[in-house]
Amino acid sequence: MKNTKNKIGLIFILLFTVSVNAEYRLGVDYVMVSNPMPVKQDGVVEVMESFWYGCNACYSFESSINAWADSQADDVKLTKMPITWGSIHQLHAALYYTIESLKLDPSTHAAVFVTIHKEGNFLQSPKAIKEFLEKFGVAPELTEQYLNSFTVKQKVNRGIKYARQLKIDGVPTMIVDGKYVVKSKGSFGDMLKVVDHLIQLQKPIS
Repeated sequence: MKNTKNKIGLIFILLFTVSVNAEYRLGVDYVMVSNPMPVKQDGVVEVMESFWYGCNACYSFESSINAWADSQADDVKLTKMPITWGSIHQLHAALYYTIESLKLDPSTHAAVFVTIHKEGNFLQSPKAIKEFLEKFGVAPELTEQYLNSFTVKQKVNRGIKYARQLKIDGVPTMIVDGKYVVKSKGSFGDMLKVVDHLIQLQKPIS
């Protein structure tokens, strides 16, 4: 009787494990890219959000992804990569990297979203961006210097390369450890659950 119970228990565990692993499916809930991005082999799972300031879904997702990032342990790192499809996307990407290079408060990124989606200022020219950042104490000539700097242009060009490499055709999109791509569908909560699943797959077995 004891052996029978043990077998039943083992079968239950196996079925439960299969059920959990089958909950998210490759090719359905996420895809694996053929040419992954390089990531550090340091035991930290790198999660990247590809976004656009002008995307309403990305604006709605901002609070969710930031709260999710704040809840992660030290072995998970979130970074953000602005999309670079066309000229307006590349301008907004340059704005993102300018804010980053100037080491402005992270709330500045939230202010960009609010300016675009609540105030109707699409920040569609360098002049508009200079006027926007001037409100945060950045002189227009300094903004222009950073927007046109080699470092910012290099980051934008790298974003163009990675977007093509990962075949990103919509935002927000999540990339886990440079090789798993999770596209936005359903609720943001569901999207982040898939990301959590992939993080567990990538964590080293202890």
